[in-house]
Amino acid sequence: MIIVMEPTAREDQIQKVAKKLETLDFKIVFNRGEVMTVLAAIGDKRLIDPASLASMEGVREVKLIQEPFKLSGRESKADDTVINLKNGIKIGGKNPPVIMAGPCSVEKDVEGLLKVAYTAKQAGAQVLRGGAFKPRTSPYDFQGMEEEGLKYLALAREKTGLLIATEVMDTPEIDLVASYADILQVGARNMQNYKLLKALGKVGKPVILKRGPAASIREFLLAAEYIMYAGNPDIILCERGVKGFDSHYTRNILDIASIPVIKKYSHLPVIVDPSHATGRRYLIEPMSRAALAAGAHGLMIEVHHDPENASSDGAQSLTTDQFKALMVQLNKLKKLLQELSHSNIEAVLH
Repeated sequence: MIIVMEPTAREDQIQKVAKKLETLDFKIVFNRGEVMTVLAAIGDKRLIDPASLASMEGVREVKLIQEPFKLSGRESKADDTVINLKNGIKIGGKNPPVIMAGPCSVEKDVEGLLKVAYTAKQAGAQVLRGGAFKPRTSPYDFQGMEEEGLKYLALAREKTGLLIATEVMDTPEIDLVASYADILQVGARNMQNYKLLKALGKVGKPVILKRGPAASIREFLLAAEYIMYAGNPDIILCERGVKGFDSHYTRNILDIASIPVIKKYSHLPVIVDPSHATGRRYLIEPMSRAALAAGAHGLMIEVHHDPENASSDGAQSLTTDQFKALMVQLNKLKKLLQELSHSNIEAVLH
């Protein structure tokens, strides 16, 4: 349930409400806004009469949550979550879209990685993405360079100033990956790895959570709930497509509608990965434009210095020149979208 306190509520009144709920084994999460404080109480609502809470001093309103995602939902936090990613880069709310670019896998060619990183930086990206630990369908495929790959990413960060985002596959790897990365990523295959999600809730770094290939939006938000319930509120949801039936033309079905749906029901920022969603290089640009137009807070795009010889996912990776051309188009689109948000739409279009 959600307890909305009066703007004039004193701290002792807020704590009294919290303690009453804690005695009944509710977990309390405080959302302190500029005007008022909201308490999200997670537990068995049958243990207390909401009317008894509503009668307490300082309480404005008690709401029973209908959706199962209590912390990631709008009921507990009406305002958009804005995550400070470091170096003044923020994602969420009305901040400009954040662009994350880089190869699917970090490879032994460190010069190639640096070329991609320099290109990404110069084109306007803020984050370098790249996998050091790679979950692959076949055990015979390239599995990643592990810590050596993390060192390559750290070197690229040192050279360019880009933040780095990389995937963590299992709980024993969390401390190692977190010691290098600015942002930890949960891959689609691990979206419902609840032990991993709980462990990431104890890490003080932002987490990119990718939607599972057969996950509903509700399941997606409940996966985020595990991380938040364990204590980490800084989650970036990543739409990367769901399984379809026409795999001849696209790798997955990119659910563009999920962006406004998630923004309606959740306060967490949401980005889109058009590379994994489509699996086709020529589809990345139109799907990137569609994602930003639908309100995505950012994009995660695969870029490789030599896609034809990439260790993984070369067919869905842009060349460095293609990425630069894409960023020119996206920058024009971002300016147009900003004009639309501040002006009369009809006047801008005509």
